[in-house]
Amino acid sequence: MDLTALTAEPWPDYGLIDCGHGRKLERYGLYRFIRPEPQALWTPASSDWQADGEFVGGSDEDGGGRWHLTPTVPPSWPLAYGPVRFAASNTPFRHLGFFPDMACHWDWMAARCAGGASVLNGFGYTGVGSLVCAAAGASVTHLDASKKAVSAAAENQRLSGLADAPIRWVVDDALKFLRREVRRGRRYDGIILDPPKYGRGPDSEVWELYRDLPELMALARALLDERSRFLVLTVYAIRLSAVAIAELAAEALGGLGGRITAGEMTIREEARGRLLPTAIFVRWERD
Repeated sequence: MDLTALTAEPWPDYGLIDCGHGRKLERYGLYRFIRPEPQALWTPASSDWQADGEFVGGSDEDGGGRWHLTPTVPPSWPLAYGPVRFAASNTPFRHLGFFPDMACHWDWMAARCAGGASVLNGFGYTGVGSLVCAAAGASVTHLDASKKAVSAAAENQRLSGLADAPIRWVVDDALKFLRREVRRGRRYDGIILDPPKYGRGPDSEVWELYRDLPELMALARALLDERSRFLVLTVYAIRLSAVAIAELAAEALGGLGGRITAGEMTIREEARGRLLPTAIFVRWERD
């Protein structure tokens, strides 16, 4: 097992401009936004942050906070990462409709899809990871419990000019779907898992990370075999250790061979090059 940090570098349509004092300033295409960031413990490079909007946190009774936006910010606008285009928007959940730190995995996954691959993207949300794999030649099963998220992902497929790409859109509870896939004898060349700490399925199924992650990994292992190429697991519940999920993955994926890498995901700040930690991850790949 290797422990390391992966870093998402700035790209033309996204950058972490500056961060500190519990906040971060980011650019999303033409627009700049401020969001809370409790891990930015240091002093920002600049005290003068010009932004088009800010998410101000609040209590749970308050809905967890709200956006304060200038009139110039549209309901949504297109961004691009390589050949993939997708819509950004100011969601009520404080993010912008995708997770830019996942860029540290996108090129790695695309390289393992070259020449064709079957990929399962569980908890696939608005589909940027699915589209990155599809653009590289993969046939993708995109799974999410939210019909709204899957509809947004299908729209991003259209924006990307990938309407003919072999993507199967599935609205279902992740554990239920993976159990059925195992019973069907399905296999995949690659699996992407980005589970939340807590969530609900389309029929009010309850997902709890600490309780359900071991079964999720066991099911994923049953869908991989000696011809499979990769698995990526990301976890945003910061009380978990990268070592803990790496040991879980090593147990669940035992017998497959290959190599496991685990550690922290980070985003590089443009102002001073500091690394902002965002999540922990595990990667398994065939040697």
